[in-house]
Amino acid sequence: MAKLWAIVKREYLERVRSKWFVVATMFGPVIMGALVIVPAYITAKSKSTEAIYNTRILDATNTGIGDRISLSIVGNNRKAKVRPTVLVVPPSALSQAESTATYDIMQRRLNGYLVLDQQTLAGEKARYAGRSATSIPDMERLRSAIRQTIVAMRLESAGVNRDSVEELTFMPLSLSSERITDKGRGGSGTVSIIFAAAIAFLLYMSIVLYGQNVLRGVLEEKTNRVAEVVVSSVPPETLLAGKVIGVGGVGLTQQVIWAITTFMMMKARAPIMERMGLTATPFSMPDIGWGTGVLLVVFFILGFTFYAALYAAAGSAVNTEQEAQQVVQPLILMLVGTAVFIQPILVTEQLDGYL
Repeated sequence: MAKLWAIVKREYLERVRSKWFVVATMFGPVIMGALVIVPAYITAKSKSTEAIYNTRILDATNTGIGDRISLSIVGNNRKAKVRPTVLVVPPSALSQAESTATYDIMQRRLNGYLVLDQQTLAGEKARYAGRSATSIPDMERLRSAIRQTIVAMRLESAGVNRDSVEELTFMPLSLSSERITDKGRGGSGTVSIIFAAAIAFLLYMSIVLYGQNVLRGVLEEKTNRVAEVVVSSVPPETLLAGKVIGVGGVGLTQQVIWAITTFMMMKARAPIMERMGLTATPFSMPDIGWGTGVLLVVFFILGFTFYAALYAAAGSAVNTEQEAQQVVQPLILMLVGTAVFIQPILVTEQLDGYL
């Protein structure tokens, strides 16, 4: 036991005191902070803008749908300086109208153009071309406006009062999900999925990074002939256990630091976003009991021990770094392959107790 503790202590302290451990440990909170703040900032900046208003609607249906879609795109924004213009064209002149609109876009006189034809009336297809083609919020605004207008026209043709059409078709519905377990309410379902994915990602990164450290440690001792001296006084099983426990302790230490800093980041998220002029959406950590927390630690230890032993075996079977990279490829494929089972596991957990 004394020899095992000596190996564990050496492996742990040697890595914790290194510069790369300090850098990696500090880099984790920076990434976590960026994942907390940057997506919210980008989302706020990537909302549908008034650039989509500078759109030319090419209406080849001769039904007046272009004017109605133009009003639907602007919506209640009465402060808009521009609004989509409508050009009614016969189907035979549609190609020429598109060419003219394309030239205007290239000259920055126009942001884009929307083509409406008989397929649009049938609710099958509409075409947009312009500078906002890669903007998901803008495309969603156009799609919503077209869908809402077509539904309104169909209701009117069915005899529904036109004054009631907008009230019937406009529905800004948002869906929130809450997870219910055998113990009761378990918080947001989306947050639970994000939390599970984050835990899986951290475990994956720990296995890859620290498993590589175990492999390189074994390979280095073989290259320097240190292993021969150590094995002469320490059984191979003790040496392997000491390396796995020591390096695993380093990984667990880093995970704990990252978890604490992430929790602190989530607490400081709202004040930081308020200073940036952004509105923080409500976010709460899932309800995790002590039993679940212990299981997370146990799964980390078991998973890391299993793969670290495989990495150590791979390191003992090769003599060069190039050979090691080839040997670890099956291990990487095993790790990547586990991601395939994430969705089936979630579905199985949801159906637990019903099958």
